[in-house]
Amino acid sequence: MSQVLGIDVGGTKIAVGVSGADGPEIAARERLDTGPGTLARALAAGRRLDGAPAAVGFSTTGVIRDGVVRLSPNVPGWDGLELPRLLAEEYGDIPVAIDNDVNAAAAAELRWGALRGVSTAVYLNLGTGLAAALIVGGQVIPGAHGAAGEIGYLQVEPGEPAFADGHVPLEERVSGSGLARRAAALLGRPTTTAELLTRYAPQPANGHASGPDAAVRDLVAGTLRLLAASVANLCVTLDPERLVIGGGMMGASDVIMPGILAEVRRAVPFAPEVRQARFTDDAPLLGALALAHAAL
Repeated sequence: MSQVLGIDVGGTKIAVGVSGADGPEIAARERLDTGPGTLARALAAGRRLDGAPAAVGFSTTGVIRDGVVRLSPNVPGWDGLELPRLLAEEYGDIPVAIDNDVNAAAAAELRWGALRGVSTAVYLNLGTGLAAALIVGGQVIPGAHGAAGEIGYLQVEPGEPAFADGHVPLEERVSGSGLARRAAALLGRPTTTAELLTRYAPQPANGHASGPDAAVRDLVAGTLRLLAASVANLCVTLDPERLVIGGGMMGASDVIMPGILAEVRRAVPFAPEVRQARFTDDAPLLGALALAHAAL
């Protein structure tokens, strides 16, 4: 049976998998760490799984612009890589589809998950970073430069340090990495998003906490309010019929979802249906496989 190959290169890991039937099943997979020689090691893993796939889907951090990867500083040697040319050299006449990891995850949700059958929608990824995929006519739209949905670059305060200054304003505040970094400065120790969204989750007043713990609890509450307002603004802009939220932070969906639901209903004239994504940890790899199936 012919198989398709999916490769996902993220900020910390490489996931490679193959599937036969057109469904959200991964027949075999490998997982590697990113680092030096990321592409060569990813391609070698792909050869081990299937040396002659029917099609290839490639999910990557950043965006593809003018034949190179842009906006991807966290993978050594990745920003500026001529990824389309290198994949064409590797696979020849085999169909290859490339997209960023969030758009790929949205493709998986469109093909098999919570976006199936939906025409106009937003897929929001809450994880180490922050980005969205915009769906119109049942298709992910890339934008003029392949950067539609890069909402991490939205400004929170007018005139604040932004893209030209090397900053990603909204992402630095509400992404998992941004929240953990700011909370660590208050606590004086490293922390994780998972800890912050459990131990320091907003809750009804019970006693009078003070010191660093109180400051971190306020930080988490403010971050969730900003996230909810930003999501509502995105829904006002696109007027989607459905909002689907995925990513690693959704392990704390019971903390995150109520504020988003309330703000969307409060602020959006025609509030969309809000759902949690079907796929979480494997979403970008499943997205790469969805891209490969579509390329056939």
